[in-house]
Amino acid sequence: MGEALQERRGAALLPRSCCRPRGVAGSHAELPGCKMTFTTATPAASVAQAFFCLLLCVPWGSSCPPSCQCTERAGAKAVLCSSRHLEEIPKDIPRDAVFLKLDANSITRIPSNAFRHLSHLEELDLSRNAIEKIDRAAFKGVAAGLRTLDLSSNRIRSIPKEALLALNAKLRLANNPWHCECALQEVLWEARLDPDSVQDITCHTAPREEYVGKPLLQVLDAGVNFCSVRQRTTDVAMFITMFGWFAMVIVYVICYVRHNQEDACKHVDYLKSLPSTQDHAETTSTAL
Repeated sequence: MGEALQERRGAALLPRSCCRPRGVAGSHAELPGCKMTFTTATPAASVAQAFFCLLLCVPWGSSCPPSCQCTERAGAKAVLCSSRHLEEIPKDIPRDAVFLKLDANSITRIPSNAFRHLSHLEELDLSRNAIEKIDRAAFKGVAAGLRTLDLSSNRIRSIPKEALLALNAKLRLANNPWHCECALQEVLWEARLDPDSVQDITCHTAPREEYVGKPLLQVLDAGVNFCSVRQRTTDVAMFITMFGWFAMVIVYVICYVRHNQEDACKHVDYLKSLPSTQDHAETTSTAL
């Protein structure tokens, strides 16, 4: 009698049907995230009861961007947004995403903190987009756990080395119109690049025409050091600047001396033009 009364009270608060798939008559079948089960059939729930049922039984944090598809891979969440005509990175990517594919879209920029809330992210595919600009803090927040980052086949000419050197991920940078410079050289030396794609990092532009069209690795193996070229350029610019300041000081001193000499000559000529004291005395004595 007491068990029946308790079951009746529970049924009044929450219908059994919200915690069991439709068509299942058993007593213990329940949806993920629901913690209440009942053993007997109940009448249709009211609107308020149905809403309360949804609050309890629908798992939170499982939302998926409307332009993407969310699936499970070996128990890890994968967010698939490939070929969705996206022009920017979606804002509502689930926080528990482990795999994120944004390839074959029209994304042009990766702003700062774009993936900061995705602390579980391990693989990120941004290949075959139209990315031209990557901010320094673009991958802030995912640097520790990210294992793979694909930026191949975009429109990247240069990239702040701070954006990539903080990562432990394996990088794919092939098939971009790279401008071969010191920052790209440092990325090639210090970052973890995918060995299969290193040869496809070519110089679209370079300080010297002879490097254009060649793989960056081949240019560096030939003994070219873009960082030393930049250092020499900086040294030359500094030397020219210092020489210009020194020349200005010399010119100023010369002009100052000449100006003083002219003033001194004018003063001497003025003094010579004045009648002397001796002539004035002779004139006075003659008059007497």
